[in-house]
Amino acid sequence: MSNSPKSPHPVLSRFYTHREEREEFVSGLFDETASHYDRINALFSLGTGGRYRRQMLHKAGLRAGQNVLDVAVGTGLVAREAMAIVGAEKVTGLDMSFGMLQQCRHSLPISLVQGNAMSLPFADGSIDFLSMGYALRHVADLQQTFASYHRVLKPGGRVLILEISRAEHKIVQKLLQFYLGRVVPFLSGVAASRASRRLMDYYWDTIDHCVSYQEIMAAMEAAGFQDVRCDVALGIFRAYMGRV
Repeated sequence: MSNSPKSPHPVLSRFYTHREEREEFVSGLFDETASHYDRINALFSLGTGGRYRRQMLHKAGLRAGQNVLDVAVGTGLVAREAMAIVGAEKVTGLDMSFGMLQQCRHSLPISLVQGNAMSLPFADGSIDFLSMGYALRHVADLQQTFASYHRVLKPGGRVLILEISRAEHKIVQKLLQFYLGRVVPFLSGVAASRASRRLMDYYWDTIDHCVSYQEIMAAMEAAGFQDVRCDVALGIFRAYMGRV
């Protein structure tokens, strides 16, 4: 594995000027918008809600009796579906945003931990299943993140990473750019707050500048994951799966 950092996207100077500022910016932005997140999530989910999340959890291999770590738990959208499969006592949510953890605590009876995806505060080989929903674009280093995931998973443990990517078809990408790049930020500002509009502007820029799905899969394989694959829905929603 290369020692040079592998960022999911370059520095976005519209929001911060140096790579080292990314984590503080992202954490602060999510803290500020946590109370509005579920409302604005409905605008950009494009119909891929709880049913899709649960279907992908099953497809990635989550089974009753397993313990689950949901990284970047946010308000608990993926964790809620994992709960339906394994029970609340088997699910732990982790997020670097204290505001998001507060929102999740109000709605889900699961264990919650504040922490960073790149240095998970869990013992080696202690997790059966690890999930991450639409947050991979916010980590600083893909290689370090995947190495951390691989470390905490048990032999045979599985990972599911849900993400949004650029569309491969030019027309679909133009439509996506119009909706997620213009309509959703505007509506978020109207329905929620100015900070919510900034969050959605940031979301679009991370999607538009994100590395390819092939590079994400290669980084997973470099970290030691096997049987790495990527399912696609609507041409833009990607479910990355693999096992230790």
